[in-house]
Amino acid sequence: MMNSANLKAVVLSNEISLNKIAEHFGIHKKFKWEDPLFLNENFLKGILKEPANKLVYIYHFGSIVFINLTHHEIMDIINYLKRIEKSLNNHASFSFVDDYRIDLGIEDSFSIGNEFMIVPEVKNYYLEIVATVLAKSVALEKIEAGLEILSDEIEDIMDFLAKGQLKLSEEKLAKIWSRILGFKYNTISYIMLLDKPEITWNNDEAAQLFSQLSELFELEDRYGNIRHKTEILGDITEAFGSLTHAKRSNRLEWMIIFLILFEILFSLGEKLFHALR
Repeated sequence: MMNSANLKAVVLSNEISLNKIAEHFGIHKKFKWEDPLFLNENFLKGILKEPANKLVYIYHFGSIVFINLTHHEIMDIINYLKRIEKSLNNHASFSFVDDYRIDLGIEDSFSIGNEFMIVPEVKNYYLEIVATVLAKSVALEKIEAGLEILSDEIEDIMDFLAKGQLKLSEEKLAKIWSRILGFKYNTISYIMLLDKPEITWNNDEAAQLFSQLSELFELEDRYGNIRHKTEILGDITEAFGSLTHAKRSNRLEWMIIFLILFEILFSLGEKLFHALR
């Protein structure tokens, strides 16, 4: 049993095929959306020189949690997995990363802090719960960063609008809508933020720990903020769409008027030409 555990969660992709990786390691199981793929030291023997007490949790929504691994070992595992799952980002620096530690304390000691928790013994479900919360937290961080970029882009469009200019093509409008819907889909369907790990349904202590850590990392509050922000951005984009369609309709109306005038002038010119002859 471990005396302590250092966990590092990173986001390496939008989605990871767990079944493909599991098949490579000889794990014959069909993974559901909510199931993580767990690689213990037996599976890491072919990758690491010293795999003892080292673990990896892989999540379908793009997060991977490494336990008791150095940066060099983490990169070895990522490069190995990339040969199986091509979508993984194997850059040495991670854009979205979070760390947490589980320390062994004296008997009956149990406390949870922002950067570590102290427990009387490191139980297996502690690792699964902490890993799951960390994985969801960094995945949320990626979505939050993407929403911030999109918000800045929409703010620039609003600045143009304030000046009486609306330079927004239907193609760009469709791309903005696609990104907003993508954020909603990733948050709800991929991360399954409100879903608890399976172990919490049969283990009250695990359920309580998951709730405490979820509150510590503000998962539900952050989910609510993302949902609220996507709704606001959706409303703004819908307004842009209405203005763009109105502008296009006005342009078409003027073109029709111009064609009618042209036809009238052409008809009058033709009559005048015949009259002069």
